[in-house]
Amino acid sequence: MSEHQNIEYKQSWRDEYLKWICGFANAQGGRIYIGIDDRGGVTGIDEYKKLMDDLPNKIVNYLGLVVDVNLHEKEGKHYIEINVPASTVPISYHGVYHYRSGSTKQELKGTGLHDFLLKKIGRTWDDTIVEGATIGEIDESAVASFLKACVKSGRIYQSADKDDLPAFLQNLDLITDDGKLRAAAILLFGKRPQRYFIHSYFKIGKFGNSDADLRFQDIVEGNIFEMADKVVRLLKERYLVSPVSYEGIQRIEKLEYPEPALREAILNAIVHKDYTSTTIQLSVYDDKLMLWNPGQLPVDIPLERLTQKHPSRPRNKHIAEAFFRAGYIESWGRGIEEILTAFKKADLPEPVFEELWEGVMVTFLKDIYNEEYLKKKGLTTRQIKGLVHIKQFGRITNGDYQRINETSERTATRDLQELVEMRLIIKAGSTGKGTYYFLK
Repeated sequence: MSEHQNIEYKQSWRDEYLKWICGFANAQGGRIYIGIDDRGGVTGIDEYKKLMDDLPNKIVNYLGLVVDVNLHEKEGKHYIEINVPASTVPISYHGVYHYRSGSTKQELKGTGLHDFLLKKIGRTWDDTIVEGATIGEIDESAVASFLKACVKSGRIYQSADKDDLPAFLQNLDLITDDGKLRAAAILLFGKRPQRYFIHSYFKIGKFGNSDADLRFQDIVEGNIFEMADKVVRLLKERYLVSPVSYEGIQRIEKLEYPEPALREAILNAIVHKDYTSTTIQLSVYDDKLMLWNPGQLPVDIPLERLTQKHPSRPRNKHIAEAFFRAGYIESWGRGIEEILTAFKKADLPEPVFEELWEGVMVTFLKDIYNEEYLKKKGLTTRQIKGLVHIKQFGRITNGDYQRINETSERTATRDLQELVEMRLIIKAGSTGKGTYYFLK
């Protein structure tokens, strides 16, 4: 049996492995085997009798956990199994919280630790009470828009349209029995959410040739329920181009990027944002969009699993529930899959997801003729320079290719032919000086 998320092998015992036990307890539980190598082969331990006495006491004294410690034997070699159950309360080792994610152990810090501690007691940040906020802070027109969307989606209780405002908010668990508003209520329907949560706005900027070249920018404020529509509308009006095409006599205008994917990404950012941190930032360039959202991924969903099927783990459960009821999002963790599918249908490069600056960045590329994308496709530096030249000037000749790459005619011919075979460019003409290449 090989190591995986719930199994760890150690050839001998060290007290630092108490951190691994801590990590298993804070996650889904697991087993640690002492006296087995990384390949699953039994190497055995000589001091097994002493460890059978010491380990249960150490684990109780340092971690407060009662675990099963079992002795096994194979071919005359003894090894120990430590069976760690998942804990219902947070476990720390010397004041530090560890978490098992995938086949690695993480030390929880910052917002990741904050979210973990809240989750262990069955709460999320948007569940907290906003002291001093009254129901007069709620914009009833925003609630009416929300209710209309919920009725359309069929995800609201039948008498919702007959409830007064306090009853409606209470049925959504956005207000306590004694009339205190939760953070989610202010963010979703507040008249001025930024009064309580200063960074709850959405920032968009148009950049030129570099990050220092900011051409213009906008800030979208107000309640977050209406924010996604405002952001998409602003992108269409000021930031993105809608090329015109025709299907028969019907005029078709589509954004440079798939609109459903953009909307899904913006909704994901709003729903999963860490509202104790800074603002959501959308940077628009000539060849790409970069959307950065403050807030790390859940500890049990590492980046490499984000683009795979995974469960929904909302940072803000009340906000996520409201957007689900309105039909804006699903509750199955399928948002990333929908984004990827939309870009694939549009024949555009797969979006790039990264964890940066205690947040998540997604980069949307406008076309495949992008340096970042082409590097991942395995193209040489010469070929990338050639494609960039075509993108800038519309075409390239063999002589142009030789000049910009300082290479021979033979190498230029071979490189260009490879690009043709990869269906990245098209050759015009057969031989001679009249031959040139342009983008497919």
